[in-house]
Formats: sequence, structure tokens, C-alpha cells
Amino acid sequence: MVFLIAAVVLVGILCLFDLVLTFAVLRRLREHTAELERLAGPARFGPYDPGALVGRTLPPVGADGGEWPRLVAFFDVSCDACHEHAPRFADAARTGTAMAVISGPGEKAGDLIGMIGGTARVATAEQADRLVKAVGVEAFPTFLRVDPDGTIVGADTELDALAGTARAR
Repeated sequence: MVFLIAAVVLVGILCLFDLVLTFAVLRRLREHTAELERLAGPARFGPYDPGALVGRTLPPVGADGGEWPRLVAFFDVSCDACHEHAPRFADAARTGTAMAVISGPGEKAGDLIGMIGGTARVATAEQADRLVKAVGVEAFPTFLRVDPDGTIVGADTELDALAGTARAR
């Protein structure tokens, strides 16, 4: 009988110890979650105005420092609107020099490249990521009209909105 009482007391002590540890872990998890939420803060997306790009001079394109095409489009492989605009961009690219900058995984860029066809120069992968950062594009698609010295003279998220810029030049 003494062994039975000792065993029950030992099991009771172990259960209390386990309960104390469980409450300590839960308290710690709450603190950790609160800290992560405080650090992350609320997600905020400000309005994107591609018109703010107008007047900027673009960095040299490529290692040879070649001239920028007159029409530049920035696409992303995960952007549905980009896939909708690509055929219209291809039509516009047939009338002059154009460049498509396609950011995202290279293997997924094939669809957009196929839609654009051979109508424009295409930059993908690391080169595309560098160009997106250098130009300051924050949303996709973004379309630019560029003058011969590399200055942006028109910018919009709708290709049709740039038609007036092209006629004004």
C-alpha cells in the first residue's frame, strides 16, 4: 500500500510539473507572437504614380551602353494584367524600337516572351531585376516612352495612355 501511495503522489507531482511547463510555454508563445506582430506592423500599400518616373534619365542599358528603345514595358510573370497587355504591347512594338523587361523566374517568363514574339528586345532574370530597381518601377505592368537621350517622357500602367505621349513628340 505504501508503494501505491508513493506512486500516486509521484504521478501527481509529475502532472503538476508538466502543467507548469505547459503554461510557461504558452505564455512565451504569446509574447513571441505579440513581438512578431509588433515588428511586422500593418501592411500598407501607397498609391503608385508612374508619372513620377517622368523626367528621370535611365541608366545605360546593357554592358555596351546601348541606346534605350523608345517604348519600354515592365512585366512580371505573376501579373495577370501583364499577360493581358502583352499582345497590345507586341502590336505597339512593331511600329518602332521597343524593349520588354520581364521579371520573375526565367522558366515562367516563356509565356510572356511568346506573346511578345520577336517584336521587342527582351530582358529577363537578373538583368530584368536590375533594370526594375534602377528605373524605380513599383507596379506591373508599367510602360515608358523614352527619348533618344534616355529620359523618360511618358509613363503609365496602361499602354493606351501613352499613345498621346507618342503623338505629342
